Amino acid sequence: MRRELHFDAVVIGAGTAGLTAGARLAEAGARVAVLTKGVGSTHLAPGTVDVLGYAPERVSEPGRALEDLVRSRVDHPYALVGRGCVVEALQWFGERVAAGPFPGYRYVGGLERNHLLPTAIGALRPSALIPETMAAGDCAAGGASAARVCVVGVRALRDFHPALCAANLERAGVDARSVELNLALDRADQNALGVARRFDDPGWRAWFCAELSPHLRGEERVGLPAMLGSTDPHGVWSDLGRRLGRPVFEIPTLPPSVPGMRLFEVLRSSLRAAGGRLILGAEVVGAERSGERVSSVQAHAAGEERRYLARWVVLATGGFASGAIELDSRWVTRERVLGLPVRGAPGADEPRFVSTYLDEQPLARAGVAVTGDLRAEGVENVLVAGAALPGAAAWREGSGEGIALATGFRAAEVVSEAEGARAGQPGRSEAVV
Repeated sequence: MRRELHFDAVVIGAGTAGLTAGARLAEAGARVAVLTKGVGSTHLAPGTVDVLGYAPERVSEPGRALEDLVRSRVDHPYALVGRGCVVEALQWFGERVAAGPFPGYRYVGGLERNHLLPTAIGALRPSALIPETMAAGDCAAGGASAARVCVVGVRALRDFHPALCAANLERAGVDARSVELNLALDRADQNALGVARRFDDPGWRAWFCAELSPHLRGEERVGLPAMLGSTDPHGVWSDLGRRLGRPVFEIPTLPPSVPGMRLFEVLRSSLRAAGGRLILGAEVVGAERSGERVSSVQAHAAGEERRYLARWVVLATGGFASGAIELDSRWVTRERVLGLPVRGAPGADEPRFVSTYLDEQPLARAGVAVTGDLRAEGVENVLVAGAALPGAAAWREGSGEGIALATGFRAAEVVSEAEGARAGQPGRSEAVV
């Protein structure tokens, strides 16, 4: 027997876009369920909000570059939501971080300038809004510090190689060197999350700083893999800076991403605090339509089939990378979850790929066809957000999390406006759905 559950809105996908839409809808008074097979891309991403890093050259002022992009690319997701929505979404997110589950933890930055942050291999990556725990690693002109960088690794952490990171920072013009500590851990190999749990222990932090301090020189700042605590990142970061007597910063590593997991927890707690539900292990397998509306979605969850009836659906399942959009064996591009039409795919007589790996691929900007207010074409009550949208090549632009946050934010706003108008309250509305 199928179980039927009734909600005002169902969000499909629990990445940044889906959780943002869900939390915003719940805050507006809607009964919301966020359905997802598992956690989204947050656990793979560095935890920063990259609004616009390249256009196509590296961007130093994302706000100004965003205005140019909106004018020149009317099909881009940023053009659909507008610069003002990006500003509002960043502000909303910063407030949710400050009120979230990690006391004292903050994000810093905005659209005025991009930070230049080291990656795990020592490349410099532009990002607009970043965790405070990464701020001292800013290598942009006028950034946090011009002091030398000491990149510190732990031998048991096999996913991070401090010598490689420091050498590439040197090539990029940053005065850097490396240190690798051989600490006695329970396992001969660890990932960043395993070590982050160690840093939650004040006694272990004190021992770690005592081991590291003799290796440090002068006023150099310390770059560590992104592992500064799983439950109290602000407290761990502050304590390490105090004990070492110098700025400390995190460098994103390979998954699992500890800062990305923190971002997920911030958005999940915002959803729950507003009364929304996150249902993990719910795989959406189909939908029922009534005319130009989706009346329900079907999902497998907890070993049973469930039917979720809702007035609104937000599709935030991602694009090709997540498998939500696919190119099948007949060279047909399709959206797999709701069967929505796809825009931006090459025609039958056009190339779908180019031979140079790092060039932009013709399929890169394909996504679910939408109208100007993010509604799926031909469906009145389905909004699309995040990487499922057409028009962006997020990995080349350095825009993925910015698009996810802004379009998730806007999708919820569209629903609230529509429900407000239906209730006789036209215009922007926080009306209960």
